[in-house]
Amino acid sequence: MSFRSIEQLLRRNSKIKISQSIANGIHDQKEEQSVQALRDSLRASNQLPEKFDDHHVLLRFLRMRGFNIIKAKEMFLNMLKWREDCAVDTIAKDFKFEEFDALKRCYPHGFHGVDRFGRPLYIERIGSVDLSKLMQVTSIDRYIKYHISEQEKTLSLRYPACSLATKKHISSTTAILDVKGLGMNNFSKAAREMFIEIQKIDSNYYPETLHQLYIINAGSGFRALWKVLKAFMEARTLKKIQVLGTNYLSTVLEAVEPSNLPEFLGGTCTCSATGGCLLQDKGPWTDAGIIRASKEPSARHVDSTCGRKRTLGMLFLEDNQVGNQMSENIHQKQANGQVSGKIQELEDCAAQTKETLETLICKQKELATHIEQLRELLRDDVLAEKKTSSQTLK
Repeated sequence: MSFRSIEQLLRRNSKIKISQSIANGIHDQKEEQSVQALRDSLRASNQLPEKFDDHHVLLRFLRMRGFNIIKAKEMFLNMLKWREDCAVDTIAKDFKFEEFDALKRCYPHGFHGVDRFGRPLYIERIGSVDLSKLMQVTSIDRYIKYHISEQEKTLSLRYPACSLATKKHISSTTAILDVKGLGMNNFSKAAREMFIEIQKIDSNYYPETLHQLYIINAGSGFRALWKVLKAFMEARTLKKIQVLGTNYLSTVLEAVEPSNLPEFLGGTCTCSATGGCLLQDKGPWTDAGIIRASKEPSARHVDSTCGRKRTLGMLFLEDNQVGNQMSENIHQKQANGQVSGKIQELEDCAAQTKETLETLICKQKELATHIEQLRELLRDDVLAEKKTSSQTLK
């Protein structure tokens, strides 16, 4: 952690800045150097829009490209072009998916609580999809726009809300994909096209937003299909995917509390009073304070893509909710802890420096002794030579 970071943390006495420090997290020094290098490169060519000039946004692209600045920059610029070509800002702000309810009935999916770390938990029952009805309800183009709008909402609302709820930075999702009954025979051409397009969008334009994907109830039919599908996926993404059979529960419960796992997947949540677990968009992002702060959901979705950067902490402040959500004393202690850590780091460095200096002083004394001994030898040789010369003359 840099001195500048400590100074900024100590100055965060207002509630809004405390909220922002939670949402933004503490930066790793090496990662921060890479982010700054990418930022400088983009700024030098005037290719870094203010709305994307964010540590964690740039870090996602760096991680996806193994911290190769040139490749990360290329990927970032491709993302900007895609957003412009596809009018992503307009989709995030204005796109209305009127067929949402009908889609949910033939394609069960949605966010449902959080994992044990506090990340959003996303669930799909893709094996239960009625593809014929799905294509009657919507089109591939409209579904992709719906997917993009949900990605924007996750970046601008779900992650910041989870960050505040857990008091640590959240920027990725845990997902469960139930593929029971899915195989080569019932995965149509239209479904394959949609999968490939969505995978391309997520990997290229929303990199590093997947923490872990559990594919469950994978039978022999799906495993044959999986050999085909994974050819379209990034190697880094594949490392985050576990393909599990019917004995998945113990593995999934290591990541998700039973209360956040729907009953139909082996958890304890039923959401029976509200129509079902995958219809509610259940999570910290549905907190009443956030709803009151911004009446229109679409207005909240576009915070990360509009000209004005509004963090979730600002939304809470506008609604006078920050004081009820967290204690300033807790975060003052956090700041003090960071300062104490830096003091210890400097003290260790000073101790190492002192030890090094003492070693150098000892070496200096040894060298001085050796020099004096050599000088004495030289003087003895000179005296002996003079003596020999004098005797010869006589």
